[in-house]
Amino acid sequence: MNQRLTKLQAWMKETGIEVSFISSTENVFYLSGFFSNPHERLLGLAVFQEEEPFLVCPAMEVNDVKKSGWNHEIIGYSDIENPWEFVHTSINKRIKKVSKVSIEKEHMNVERFELLTALFPGAAFVSAEEKLRQLRMIKDAKELKSIEEACALADYAIEVGCSEIKEGRTELDVLNAVEYALKIKGVTEMSFSTMVLTGANAASPHGNPGGTKIQKGDFVLFDLGVVVDRYCSDITRTVAFGDINDKQKEIYDTVLKGQLAAIEASKPGVTAAEVDLTARRIIAEAGYGEFFPHRLGHGLGISVHEYPSMTETNQLMIEEGMVYTIEPGIYVPDVAGVRIEDDVFITAEGARVLTKFPKELQIIR
Repeated sequence: MNQRLTKLQAWMKETGIEVSFISSTENVFYLSGFFSNPHERLLGLAVFQEEEPFLVCPAMEVNDVKKSGWNHEIIGYSDIENPWEFVHTSINKRIKKVSKVSIEKEHMNVERFELLTALFPGAAFVSAEEKLRQLRMIKDAKELKSIEEACALADYAIEVGCSEIKEGRTELDVLNAVEYALKIKGVTEMSFSTMVLTGANAASPHGNPGGTKIQKGDFVLFDLGVVVDRYCSDITRTVAFGDINDKQKEIYDTVLKGQLAAIEASKPGVTAAEVDLTARRIIAEAGYGEFFPHRLGHGLGISVHEYPSMTETNQLMIEEGMVYTIEPGIYVPDVAGVRIEDDVFITAEGARVLTKFPKELQIIR
């Protein structure tokens, strides 16, 4: 039994949970080592206090499960079979009376929940999310290595993007060049849809790249991430194309000052709220508080957005082993949009920055 399953089982014993049925792609991978996106088909991992766990998946993926290193029971089903019958039978072989089940309430849809409650009438269903978030929040050495490799590729992507900036080129021109360069290096998956935004578009925190052409005097904002061994990176850099005006420079310098201060504040024993507010106060004192509309950052790992959420209200204590983003931004419509984002790993001494591309204002000429 791997350590992650053992920790989940210990929690189940403490809380009286007989069965945990885990069905999200990310958590099944975290606990079993098998990654699959089965679309509408059922993927599930059943964990018990003492009994052998089992994994249920489409029959066509059984060999892939074996190759992943999973050495417990595998239940494969065809497209004309009902996988829930297998789930019910296999659980009942292990537990005669099921009274308490943990599931991912935020992930499981209503239809599947109704199927489970019909199989185990009278059972109480509790959330597994909080425990799984706690487990995934602290990264081990292998996880960190994958994230570091993903960060190095993200740095390279920004370098390529900057080299592709030329007057008259569109956001999509630059975006395509970046992703093509990564594919040449063997990257098969991005953490999310790559963003290259310029001019007024950069003032939209979640803008959509398109046919807007890059012009002198504009910022160009890159937000992208690379997946390595199923682990994500996430970086944002904002660069200037040609000379910018004093207001644009002031906005950039304010974001950078807030970002560096939040990195410095990131250390064990400090709350997530304190880290967020460190940057937020600097931006507010400069007169741009209303133009920083989102949280400071988020956890990073198998999912590009995971626990913890770095908000001004989150009293969670920062711990060694966490990986999260620090990404303050200022977005002033029709003036400028600037965001600077790094991925950090928390050590006993503080934050180690994993994304290395320079943050001092880069002026592309």
